[in-house]
Amino acid sequence: MSGLIRRTLLLGGLVAAAGGVALWRWRSPQGTEIAYGKGPSRTLDIHYPRGLSAKSILVCFHDGDFAAGDKTDIAVWPELLAAGIAVVRVNTRLSGEAQWPAQADDALDAIIHLQREGAALGLDPTRMAIMGKGAGAYLAVTVALSLVEVGLSPKGVVSLYGPMDFSTLDADLATLGRNPGRGPANEPESSESRLLGFAVGDRPEEARAASPLAKLDNLREPLPPILIRHGDADVMVPDLQAKRLREAWLAAGPKSAIDYELVPGAGHGGEAFETGDVRADVLAFVTRALA
Repeated sequence: MSGLIRRTLLLGGLVAAAGGVALWRWRSPQGTEIAYGKGPSRTLDIHYPRGLSAKSILVCFHDGDFAAGDKTDIAVWPELLAAGIAVVRVNTRLSGEAQWPAQADDALDAIIHLQREGAALGLDPTRMAIMGKGAGAYLAVTVALSLVEVGLSPKGVVSLYGPMDFSTLDADLATLGRNPGRGPANEPESSESRLLGFAVGDRPEEARAASPLAKLDNLREPLPPILIRHGDADVMVPDLQAKRLREAWLAAGPKSAIDYELVPGAGHGGEAFETGDVRADVLAFVTRALA
């Protein structure tokens, strides 16, 4: 991460802290739409709970194989708002618009905006958790680790059925005896290859270097608590990816709290991750992390 990004993030944190008094006086309508950078894709929306107190934040990134989807695909769970947590849904550029790491840069820019404008937006960016689903989990874990690198660790991270290392996706599916549900990741036309701008199978070391697991390889900082859930019948992103994340997180932060479970019978996303035990687990984890 560049020194400029580090300084900007740290400045944002100081600005938010300095604006603490104003945080308690601001009230905004539901679903506030905000541009955090230039271009139609670089937007976020904020869903506020009722009340006048400073709001803790859950920042969410959507699924869509990096090539499709929108922040509006993310359901705003009313239980979060009832717990006094503002839900921020973020759009970043898709792979058809820009190649990696543009998406990671966008995610950081969104966080910087929340840091800088926290007081004006009625948010408390010192109480922030980050969540992603599918491709959004790859992005959420990446940006969370970037924040750890600059000493602005989020309070918690939620990773739901996300890929974590493109270079091992095909091998992991083969190990589990599953045929790829969307074609091999190693091929030039895969969503992962289009995101990176090269065939994953031709340059696996570079694909690995772009992953959040590579970030964890080089981190020896205290890590925030993380909740990981993945379907044990996923034929698009094998659940071994979740295991790899758990192991890398533990290696980088042996004392970190890791809540890891596979979801029996669940595939890639769907109702199993919106209802029942997974929903209850995520709500309990986020509420506890932001208390």
